[in-house]
Amino acid sequence: MAITLVNPEGLPKIEAYRQVSVATGSKMVFIAGQVAWDADGVTVGEGDLAAQVEQCFLNVASALAGVGGSFEDVAKLTIYAVDWTPDKMPLLIEGITRAYAKLGATAAPPATLLGISALDVPDHLVEVEATAVID
Repeated sequence: MAITLVNPEGLPKIEAYRQVSVATGSKMVFIAGQVAWDADGVTVGEGDLAAQVEQCFLNVASALAGVGGSFEDVAKLTIYAVDWTPDKMPLLIEGITRAYAKLGATAAPPATLLGISALDVPDHLVEVEATAVID
């Protein structure tokens, strides 16, 4: 595996992700922000943050599969959430948990969560972009 996830001493240990990702693979993959569209471009989970997060993560996994990788190859995630407030965290975690269960993923790569005012499609509540490294 090209990615080693670490929580170094001196940094808080956060359950949702690891603080550092060390990449040793040979192919870097940059995945455009994925929204809650299915393969036909139809929005999944309109108004449902957890469902949209799940679909975004599944789309990241599909993008990786298309280039010979898996979610375990993700080195860094950036999550953009519309009208973010901390009380939405359980829904975000629920969506991630459901996606990980479907994918059989165990990795918790470093992640940045950004609250934003809007995305390009009004029905979209979240967008997830990823950087991965594949052997």
